[in-house]
Amino acid sequence: MPENDKDLRLAVLIDADNASRTAMKDVMAEVAVYGTPTIKRIYGDWTSPNMNSWKSILLETAITPIQQYSYTTGKNSTDSAMIIDAMDILYSGHCDGFVLVSSDSDFTRLATRLREAGMKVYGMGEKKTPKPFIVACDKFVYIEVIRAAAKQAAEAAKKEEAQAKKAAKKESKKCQTSNSPAPDEIVELIAESVEDLCEEDGLAHMGKLGNLLLKKQPDFDPRNYGFSKLSKLIRALDRFQIVPQGEENVEYYVRDTCEDK
Repeated sequence: MPENDKDLRLAVLIDADNASRTAMKDVMAEVAVYGTPTIKRIYGDWTSPNMNSWKSILLETAITPIQQYSYTTGKNSTDSAMIIDAMDILYSGHCDGFVLVSSDSDFTRLATRLREAGMKVYGMGEKKTPKPFIVACDKFVYIEVIRAAAKQAAEAAKKEEAQAKKAAKKESKKCQTSNSPAPDEIVELIAESVEDLCEEDGLAHMGKLGNLLLKKQPDFDPRNYGFSKLSKLIRALDRFQIVPQGEENVEYYVRDTCEDK
């Protein structure tokens, strides 16, 4: 047995007749919290037209569909297939635990048997799941709780991203001057190009900067903004600093001073 639950090799067995298709991504994300899903199988009658909507989800989550025909109307035929596979996996010795995704109490005995064999058993199902199946597992997680947590995390991430964009935009505005001789998009183009070329000291060679600007925007020309040379345009922009280097100070480098403001 692994030293901690994070190292568990898990067999994830899903009862398609009693599982939510729209929640499957969130369910698999929850499974990853408890270990590594080395086996992922879902059981159902895939010849049935109402199972077509599962296809994209199974491809995205890499879950293997296991065909089980409905031999008798009104009977859940996936139970026996899941139970047989679970016992085969148990005796193969390739897994340390199981995740049983279902709201069906028929898997109560299976969960109990797996735990008797020393397996860790996680159950995942809806709140309508009967109590016997819930208590037969080491841990049972409600799918409604999983989905709510996933939604909350997504909203928090979206809010954080929006705040980051707002902060970046605000910082960008701080670096711009109201009397700039060039449009904001040109100033940003120069700043991005300096960032692409600069070394640890923040300096970008003026000649290389000019070449990169033309590669990025072929119609770039300092004369469009009233300057005969790139160096004169950059000197007119408060955001940048020109640093002469070399033995006779004949080579010029550009530094973006935005971070210094």
